[in-house]
Amino acid sequence: MSRATTLSVVSNGSLDSHIADRPILDSHCHAWRLWPYPPLVPDETSRGTIEQLIYEMDVHGVSRAAVVCAAIENNPDNVEYVAFARSRYPGRLDVIADLDCTWHDTYHRPGSADRLRALADRYQIAGFTHYLGPDNDGWLVSDEAEELLTAAGERGLLVSLAGTPVWQADLRALARRHPDVPILCHHLGGVSAGAGAGQAGLPELIESVSCPNVYVKVSGFHYVSARGWDYPWPDAVQLFRQIFEAFGPGRLCWASDFPASTRHTTYRQSLEVVRTHCGFLGPDDLRQILGGTLQGILDR
Repeated sequence: MSRATTLSVVSNGSLDSHIADRPILDSHCHAWRLWPYPPLVPDETSRGTIEQLIYEMDVHGVSRAAVVCAAIENNPDNVEYVAFARSRYPGRLDVIADLDCTWHDTYHRPGSADRLRALADRYQIAGFTHYLGPDNDGWLVSDEAEELLTAAGERGLLVSLAGTPVWQADLRALARRHPDVPILCHHLGGVSAGAGAGQAGLPELIESVSCPNVYVKVSGFHYVSARGWDYPWPDAVQLFRQIFEAFGPGRLCWASDFPASTRHTTYRQSLEVVRTHCGFLGPDDLRQILGGTLQGILDR
């Protein structure tokens, strides 16, 4: 079967007619040599590999994916692994390197801009990801973050940012000083449909509409829901509707979070929760959210 045909096949084996005029791009997924999460699994050398990701992409008509690297557990070479895979699957993968995330001993230590430049020089990355801790330590408004975003702007890189809404006010201040740097917030901006600070933080996320370069990844519904097993997560869909009404489709990017998401859901479900179960989205909205927005960011 040719690659062109493979990209047009859905899980029931039939040709998916929407692929040609509505390319699907995944804004947030992962791939690892070794499965990084407990408990131990019998197939740790294959469960989270790039081959598994490409298979899911092919089956579900996803043409391109931004792979968010995470050097966790026994995967210290994750950026190198994904960068090598990109050469094996040309045009399919974009490398989002992990930089100074909470699992690194460089978290919020001096020199982040230089470390980013070194990553960009070595791996030809499309951007970097930074996972913030649960408590706002003020780093986003530091001189260090300022220099880092300046370096990202110089290299034309996007920022993939994980954090709860407690960081949004500082993020807005940083984003306004660097309007040409796209900042993609993970998993519906870290809001939560459960009781507590996450849900209360929804207004904080929505206030970031005022920064045109802040985007939200439409992913992680199972994280957002108070009942992560309850597909299609109606409580999370309701929160997403409010985010959609505020940001609009041009600021939203669908993502699977594969294979981390497989502990909760399938790749198909991560796609269909948006494509099938969000009745408030029209065809043009879906075209943007499922691919158009991310394509515009990556190809700018």
